[in-house]
Amino acid sequence: MRKRKKAKKEVVKKAVKVSKFILYYFLIFLALVIIFGTNWALDKAQINNFEQILLTLTNSISTASNDMIISFIKDSILISLILTTIIFFITKLFKNLEVFIKIKLKRKIVKVNFYKVTSFFFIVSLIIYSTYHVTSSLYIYDYIKYNNIESNFFETLYVNPKNVDLEFPEEKRNLIYIFLESMESTYADKENGGAYDINYMPELTNLAKKNINFSSNNLVGGAHMGYNASWTMAAMVAHTAGIPLKTIFNQDDVSTYEAGTTLPGAYSIGDILKDAGYRQYIMVGSDLTFGGRRNYFKNHGNYTMYDYYTAIDDGIIDEDYYVFWGYEDAKLFDYAKEELTKISKSDEPFNFTMLTVDTHFEDGYLDDSCKDIYDNHYLTSIDCSSEKLDDFVNWIKDQDFYENTTVILVGDHLSMNTYSFDEIDPTYQRGVYNVFINSAVDTDCNKNRNFTTFDYYPTTLAALGVKIDGERLGLGTNLFSCKETLSEEYGNDYIDERLMEKSLYYDACIGKKCDIKKDK
Repeated sequence: MRKRKKAKKEVVKKAVKVSKFILYYFLIFLALVIIFGTNWALDKAQINNFEQILLTLTNSISTASNDMIISFIKDSILISLILTTIIFFITKLFKNLEVFIKIKLKRKIVKVNFYKVTSFFFIVSLIIYSTYHVTSSLYIYDYIKYNNIESNFFETLYVNPKNVDLEFPEEKRNLIYIFLESMESTYADKENGGAYDINYMPELTNLAKKNINFSSNNLVGGAHMGYNASWTMAAMVAHTAGIPLKTIFNQDDVSTYEAGTTLPGAYSIGDILKDAGYRQYIMVGSDLTFGGRRNYFKNHGNYTMYDYYTAIDDGIIDEDYYVFWGYEDAKLFDYAKEELTKISKSDEPFNFTMLTVDTHFEDGYLDDSCKDIYDNHYLTSIDCSSEKLDDFVNWIKDQDFYENTTVILVGDHLSMNTYSFDEIDPTYQRGVYNVFINSAVDTDCNKNRNFTTFDYYPTTLAALGVKIDGERLGLGTNLFSCKETLSEEYGNDYIDERLMEKSLYYDACIGKKCDIKKDK
């Protein structure tokens, strides 16, 4: 009986020992993944707020670029696993040596196991450092801080589009809206308002000069990137609904990314044009599910969707074809030409929205037709994209439907590329590119403006000839109207800080539907 109890104790003791061993090395591995994962994020992308990471990681991360997923596994998980294994063998060596330190305490001498003491302090120090590193580097502390500050910014300045009178022209114009991945006016040469000696976007610069370009200076320029509009999904929400994309905390304190991307209380361009009788389409060269895009455009305008998988179904690419994020822009433009030719044959107005991908960080993508003429791979992808976009716009101009179609090209957000801006003037104000082609209205208020990507929302409708009562929708102002924007009234820094703070109105009436009616 005693032998059984002793054997049982030995089994339990061994199980506890193994559990401690597993926990010890798991904590080391986890801490290292946090450290190297943070370094990977900082090295690969310019990150300016934690919500960008939180909202991306909690929705469809598996549909991200294969190259980025592999890069993260190699630079974060694999290296952490290797280092954890090395630490295991080093600590095992010390354990086997059974080194003890004698410490004299008054009249008593205490023997301390060197392995146990150093192991304890090592893992505690590693956990503390990894926690500090991730919270300070990825703006987690700021996220927690500002989410504990309530703001009435939305309640005061948000204009609910549902309560605004919109008057469409008798003959409704078609809309082709192209989100240009990471496209900035920055890439132009200094002579034209950019930051470089070389113009890496000559065709887009020329389009901006020949058409309507809203600028912060009197040359080719762009918009300030609003807070929480710094990645593609958030930028799409900013452009089309005039609001940032924020994490939403419902009354049960559960953050739901699904609600964040659906935004049931928002009223976007998609909603407005759907109610006005438009047929709507969105085309991307990747999986549209990534980041919540499919969810958003399905619930705000019921768009017909084209992405990587429909391109396979429609024979644009082979079933096993995959480059970069899915398929390249050259094929995207060919696909768009086919669909626009079909769509334009109907008598109903259409909204055809696109998103390019070849200029995505970290290095962009060059297909076989691109001229590899610059040392900087990323800026070369910008140059190649500029040429392809110009060709596509020229094709649109040659079509019968162009006469009654407004074409808008806008960068989605500032680039997250980490090395192409190191040598530009640090005081240069980078701006999100825009050009409005064949607009229904003109303006002499498009230069020397202070505005954000939220302002593209009402400005796009105005370019279609829509008259907007009060000239404001969401947090955006119709730039054609010359009315002062929120940026011009309050300043971008003030607005960005207010948007960092918690808004009960946003949670209750944007993240969910509510019965609150705001004055016009």
